Amino acid sequence: RKLVDFVIEQHFPLINATGSNKYLEFFSQVVTDTSYLIARWMSVGFAHDFVPNTSDDEGRYKIGNQANVGRYNLDKLKKALNPLLEHKQQLLAEQILKGYPGLYQAKFVELFKAKLGLSGLDDSDEFLIAFLLKLMEDTRADFTMTFRQLSEIYKQDLEVKSISKEYWALQDLAKHKKFSHWINLYLLRLKSNAIDSDDARRIRMQSVNPRYIFRNWMAESAIKKAERNDFSEIHLLQKILRHPFTKQAEAEEAGYSSRPPPWAKDLRVSCSS
Repeated sequence: RKLVDFVIEQHFPLINATGSNKYLEFFSQVVTDTSYLIARWMSVGFAHDFVPNTSDDEGRYKIGNQANVGRYNLDKLKKALNPLLEHKQQLLAEQILKGYPGLYQAKFVELFKAKLGLSGLDDSDEFLIAFLLKLMEDTRADFTMTFRQLSEIYKQDLEVKSISKEYWALQDLAKHKKFSHWINLYLLRLKSNAIDSDDARRIRMQSVNPRYIFRNWMAESAIKKAERNDFSEIHLLQKILRHPFTKQAEAEEAGYSSRPPPWAKDLRVSCSS
C-alpha cells in the first residue's frame, strides 16, 4: 500500500490521493498508458520477429508479441493490486483490463493513419495498414524509410508506379507481386482526404515519419572511432538526431538515410547491450 501510494503521489497528480477509488483509477490509467506506449513504439518500427532480450528463450518479448505481453504484465499488476481493492473494484478492474486490446488497436490505427497521411474515417483503414505491414514483412523492406519515402514521393509518381532509385525502400517493397494492388488502394483512399493537396499530405507525413534514426551501424561506427579517441561521429549524431524529421546535408553525406552498409547486416544488439 505504501509503495502504490508513493507512486500515485509522485507520478499521478490527477488522481485524488485520498479518494476511495484511487487504486482503481491508478490501474485504469496504467492500462491506458501502457496501451498507448506500446502502440507508439510499434509505430516506430519492428525488426522482423526480433527478440530484443537474449535471455528470453521462449520469445515472450519478441517484437510481434509486444502488445500481448503488455496485457500479460497488466494482469500481473491487477493481481498485485487485488488486496487493495474491494470486491466490486476487483470486478471493475477486470473489465478495465478487458478494454486493453481495444485501446491498443485504436491508438495503433490512429498512429499509422498519421504515418500514411490519412484523414477522416474509413472502414478500410485497418486493412490498408495491415496489408502494407504484410508487404513490408514479406520483402523485409526498411520500416523507417518505407514510411519516410512514402512521405516524400509525389502522388503522380505513385500513380504511374515510377519509383526512382533514391526511394530504395519503396523499390524493395515494389518487388512484391501485390505492391501495385496496395498502391491502387492507397491512392484511392487518399482521394477521400477532404480538401487536401499532395504537398499538404507530404508535409504532414514528413512531420511524423523521421528521415534519420539511430541505427546499429551508426552506433558501431561511432564507437569504433571513439575507441581511437575520435568523437567526431558522436558529435555529428547528436546534432543530426536533434532534428530527425528535417533533411540535413551532413546526414546525407554521411549516408544516414541510405541503405545500411553490407558490413552491418550481421550486427546484433539486445536490450541489455
